[in-house]
Amino acid sequence: MGKTLIIGTRSSKLALWQADYVAGRLREAHPGLVVEEKRMTTKGDRILDAPLAKIGGKGLFTKELEMAMLAGEIDIAVHSLKDMPTEVPEGLVITAITERYDPGDAVVSPRYRTLAALPKGARLGTSSLRRRAQILAARPDLTLLDLRGNVNTRLKKLDAGEYDAIILAVAGLKRLGFGERITEVLPRTLCLPAVGQGALAIEARAEDTETRRLVDFLRDDAMADCGLAERSFLKTVEGGCQVPVGVYAVAEGEDMTVEAVIASLDGRESFRDILRGSRREAENLGKALADRLLDAGGIKILHEIGLLLDRC
Repeated sequence: MGKTLIIGTRSSKLALWQADYVAGRLREAHPGLVVEEKRMTTKGDRILDAPLAKIGGKGLFTKELEMAMLAGEIDIAVHSLKDMPTEVPEGLVITAITERYDPGDAVVSPRYRTLAALPKGARLGTSSLRRRAQILAARPDLTLLDLRGNVNTRLKKLDAGEYDAIILAVAGLKRLGFGERITEVLPRTLCLPAVGQGALAIEARAEDTETRRLVDFLRDDAMADCGLAERSFLKTVEGGCQVPVGVYAVAEGEDMTVEAVIASLDGRESFRDILRGSRREAENLGKALADRLLDAGGIKILHEIGLLLDRC
């Protein structure tokens, strides 16, 4: 084929797994294609001593990769879809979203099997406002502590006794071979996932039609529609920083169901609803659900959170 394709990736083990997975699929689909990887460090990787909401919510794990792509240093970037801002820089596109692997949130604990089994005051680690708000709604007696670092680092902190339990994405744990560490998968009735959780996003330059053609086989149409609905929801509610919202879309033939929640940081107040409609209206469904929850009282919650976090 004579073409070399360079994948930009973060250096964490999970990011490298994702890049290796895409690289392997590309080599299999296009014999003769030379695929290389370029490792990079993002702001989200460098700043580990502050909550994510305090250091900004947009582009923490993507900006440096996107700048390298625009400069022609890499051809594509592989991201966890949940890490991507809802607005992609001019000149770039999400050219493929892969099949969703597992959208769940997992409890990991060496002593307690479930969230319900944790004793009053137990130390639970999570870096996500979304998880924090929904878990506190069910267990307001727990002590929620910030948890940063890659998956391996977080597990080491748990094993060192810094936490009684931690919450991590099921997909990340399973992809890295830590599936046996999962003691409970939180039901979605308790904790809705993040936008795009479990799916990978492949970003490319908009005008690079050859590269986009090469990766197009990785696109999962159903997940692309679900991602569109979920990202439309988030784009409508977010104010530029992390917000405690969960949203999950499911494609059912030509139809789609979208469920979402907006919750206060302490879990005492939340607004949750479901919309059903055509997959052809995925973007409108996400926006309409967001508008419904904002009108129901979600806008007040987000305003108060913005003030509390000092607008990130």
